Amino acid sequence: MKGLALARAYYETVGRVALQENVPALVPRMAVGLAGEGSECFGFDDEWSRDHDWGPAFCIWLEEADYRAHGARVQAVYDSLPGEIEGFPARENGAWSGGRVGCLCAPDWYRRYTGLPEGPETLAQWRRVPEAFLATATNGEIFDDPLGRFTAVRERLSRFYPEDIRIKKLVARAAVMAQAGQYNYPRSMKRGETVAARLALAEFTKAGISMVYLLNRRYAPFYKWMHRGLKGLPKLPRAYEQFRLLGEARPGAETEERIEGICLTVAAELKRQGLTDRTEPFLQAHCLEMMKRIKDPRCGKRTSWRSDRHEKARGRDRRHGMGNVR
Repeated sequence: MKGLALARAYYETVGRVALQENVPALVPRMAVGLAGEGSECFGFDDEWSRDHDWGPAFCIWLEEADYRAHGARVQAVYDSLPGEIEGFPARENGAWSGGRVGCLCAPDWYRRYTGLPEGPETLAQWRRVPEAFLATATNGEIFDDPLGRFTAVRERLSRFYPEDIRIKKLVARAAVMAQAGQYNYPRSMKRGETVAARLALAEFTKAGISMVYLLNRRYAPFYKWMHRGLKGLPKLPRAYEQFRLLGEARPGAETEERIEGICLTVAAELKRQGLTDRTEPFLQAHCLEMMKRIKDPRCGKRTSWRSDRHEKARGRDRRHGMGNVR
């Protein structure tokens, strides 16, 4: 059984009744579900996930005033729930995983992942929040939320970045993919710098997977789940397989071929979404085109990239050299 399904069963079988019997006045003012840190909150948990921080558990989110006045009492009810369900022992807080389940303060919970009690609103605030934190704040499921306040924040965050922020991030990912994968990887291999080549490939892979999430308007999770999370995304549905093949490719020409294939796919999707008018697979060439789509000057249109130098470098280097990188 998956952790999310187990959490819902634990709540609906024993949790809801216990809360209604012991804190009935608070039940209409609490949100209940499972979200936050942990593979089960993303639906990625498997048999290997069960060796720590896994088992029947759920979150009870209270508004700040209710939490300050009644949080300890609600937590006591939660702690009194049966120690297992369907043969699975209830989750126990580990040394590094306390405060993930049980009674929680809703504003503090959002502040933990976004720095703000209701998440970012301004462009500057959006830019400061790590993408994986936004993925964590919007994953999982909400089982009950009569007030709707907790869910309202969650739904607003789930609508994804403001478009100008998304474009700025797409530009950054395209630049890293071009620099690390299309330029530095092959040059490092030619020089026999295999460690540098592996580091370049890692940079390309992380930026490339993040690019796929941005094109799907989804937040990329913590790095160890980034590839797993590509499964089922509607835009670039072959991305999971493309990056799997990249990870298994032989160093050198085969890896370069995989890199170019991914970049060609990404360039086509950028054009399909109206973010660029260019068609070439060299992603650096698309950065200035994308920057032109940014409407709010507060997001910043300045850039240090010089596409004319890049075009000249391409003529010098068959592997799409970048003029401002040595």
